[in-house]
Amino acid sequence: MTGRDAKSRQLPFDLPAPPAMSRDDFLGAPGNAAALALIDAFPDWTARVVCLVGPPGAGKSHLAAVFAAKAGALTLKAGDLARAEVPAALATGALVVEDLEPGTFDEAALFHLLNLAREQHAFVLLTMRTSPALWPLATADLASRLRALPKLELAVADDALLAAVLVKLFADRQIVVDDAIVQFLLRRMERTVEGAQALVQAIDRAALAAQRPVTRALVAQVLREEMPGPDGSAPREDDEE
Repeated sequence: MTGRDAKSRQLPFDLPAPPAMSRDDFLGAPGNAAALALIDAFPDWTARVVCLVGPPGAGKSHLAAVFAAKAGALTLKAGDLARAEVPAALATGALVVEDLEPGTFDEAALFHLLNLAREQHAFVLLTMRTSPALWPLATADLASRLRALPKLELAVADDALLAAVLVKLFADRQIVVDDAIVQFLLRRMERTVEGAQALVQAIDRAALAAQRPVTRALVAQVLREEMPGPDGSAPREDDEE
C-alpha cells in the first residue's frame, strides 16, 4: 500500500470535543431566563436549596456546572448520594445533585442532606426532569420538603435556541457552517440539545473520514444514516428546497 493510499484510507479517531460549559458558553433564551438569572445572582439567593426542572438537553447540567464553578460546589449524581457521605458532600458549603427522579436516589440520604444543608446554611442545587410534586415518595416529610422548595423550569429548546446551539457546537469543533445548513438541519433533526450534540458529532466524524468540508450533501448523508424512518428506511430529503 502506497503512502497516498494509506492516507486516503485513514479513519479518524472519534474523540468528541469536550462541551464548553462556562457561563459565557450558555445560550440564554426565554425558556431558561429565570434559571439563568438565578445562577447569575448567586450567592444572593432568597432560598439556599433550589430545584432546576426541565427535559433532557434543556441546559440543566450546563447551569449546574456554572453554579458549581461559582460556588466551589461538589457535584454528585442522585444515585451516588449516600447518607454516610452527606457531611463530606457539603464540606465546601455548596453541592449539586443531578438527575433526581423517583427511584434513582436514597430517600433517607436526600432527607438528611436537606436537613444538614439547612443547619449549615449550605447551598444546594438539585436538577430533575419532573416536579417533585408528582413523585410517589415513601417518606412523607421528604415529599413535603421537596414540594416547598423553589423550582425554576427550563423549557424545551425552540428554533432560535437550537440554531444558536448548532452554530456553537460546530464552532467548538472549529467548523464554520452557513445559515442554509443550519436551517436544513433544524427541519430534520431531533428537537433537543442532546440531539443536536449527537448530530454535530456524527457530521464532524463523517467529514473527517471523507476528508471533506461540511456541505449540505454531507449533512444530508449523515441525516439519512443517523435518522432512519420507523420502517428502517432513510428519511425523505427534499433537495429542491
